[in-house]
Amino acid sequence: MRKAKTGWKWAVALFSLLLTVLIWRQGLQDSFDRPSVAPKISLMQTEMAVSASSSVPEPLKDVFLGSEPQEKLYQSLKNISSEQIEDRQRLLLAVLEESEHEQNIFLKEDFKDKSFEKVRGYLLDREKRKELEKFPELNEIKLDPLLYQLSCSRLGFSDEKCINQTYNSRTAIRLLSAQLLPFIASLLGSILLIRYILIFVRKKNTQWPEVIAPPLSIIDMIILISGGFVVIGEVVFPALLIPIIDVLFNNLTSPLKESLRVFIGYISMTIAPLLIVRSQLMGIPSSEVDGGWIQWKIKPIREGIFKSISGWLMIMPLVLLIGWIMNEILGDQGGSNPLLELVLSSNQFLPLCILLITTVFLAPVFEELVFRGVLLPVLVSKVGKIGGVLLSALIFALAHLSVGELPPLFVLGIGLGLMRVSSGRLFPCALMHSLWNGVTFASLLLVA
Repeated sequence: MRKAKTGWKWAVALFSLLLTVLIWRQGLQDSFDRPSVAPKISLMQTEMAVSASSSVPEPLKDVFLGSEPQEKLYQSLKNISSEQIEDRQRLLLAVLEESEHEQNIFLKEDFKDKSFEKVRGYLLDREKRKELEKFPELNEIKLDPLLYQLSCSRLGFSDEKCINQTYNSRTAIRLLSAQLLPFIASLLGSILLIRYILIFVRKKNTQWPEVIAPPLSIIDMIILISGGFVVIGEVVFPALLIPIIDVLFNNLTSPLKESLRVFIGYISMTIAPLLIVRSQLMGIPSSEVDGGWIQWKIKPIREGIFKSISGWLMIMPLVLLIGWIMNEILGDQGGSNPLLELVLSSNQFLPLCILLITTVFLAPVFEELVFRGVLLPVLVSKVGKIGGVLLSALIFALAHLSVGELPPLFVLGIGLGLMRVSSGRLFPCALMHSLWNGVTFASLLLVA
């Protein structure tokens, strides 16, 4: 009976592992076809720099805005292919173009937006510009302060009429915040990292807490990750639920529809792994284990918060460094998480709240429970702390199915794994993961 049960587990594990290899291979290949959000973020930051230039003191412009942000914006827009350029971007490009011949080429095609079409008419017809004396504020595009400012200036009006100083000042604050946050965090993190390494080297006999692992096997972990997380969570449930979700939310408009789809899809993805973990741990006594097999150990809360902030600061410079190195060596690999695009494109409160709950609360708790709560301790018990941390980090990175994000996520996974084995608790890992996602979310909102 025992052999039959073991044979059944081996068969399920091997089959799910084979499917996982095929699914991950296809997912990583598909990630090359997904666009990267990096160019879009860079373009948004350049637009913000153009708006902010009237509000940032002259000595600070080169430091925070770079030299000639308007020229940089022009070059960035010009590099967008004619098939991909949007109407607003094409109008901005036409407004920034000095050559009337080139400008006429950009304005050759009509715009779908009536307000854009009216500006196009003013740019193409010099005589028509005289009408602007009656309507000098171009109210049709005033809701787009940058386009209004550049169009107004190009049509010959003064800066006093063209520049919305309140908007530009707020844009400057947002841009400076988006740039200073990672810089300050990386600086503090580097200092903490050096200090931590020196303490660790000097106190060679410093002992980390014992990693308490539930009595589960590698086969159990394959069933959990491959069978529950990948096959059922990432493939079977989405295939069953997404058509139903699309029918239920068919009358909703974007981006609310997409955010609800992500939210429900993510919840459904957690069901199978959580049920498998519950099944695997059921019947294994944990009364004698302080904190239980998962080792959340929420108290002391203050110490957990301090550890999570310190861990986030120390991993920040390392993740940014590996991202920069990979970009310099291989260029932009694309394959950004679709959630990033959703956050950037959403300007409504409710969809953003749903995405915030998904990325900052649900994802960290669930992923830490699986990868650092169960998988890492079992791996540590089999291959040691270093091997366990590295293997769990690699699986964590691969599970996100993005070649471009694989190296940074691997480094983040190492940091979260080290937090788990050094603290003996899962609570700081979840907070650190939540903080990482939350700061990323906030950074996107600052430039959106």
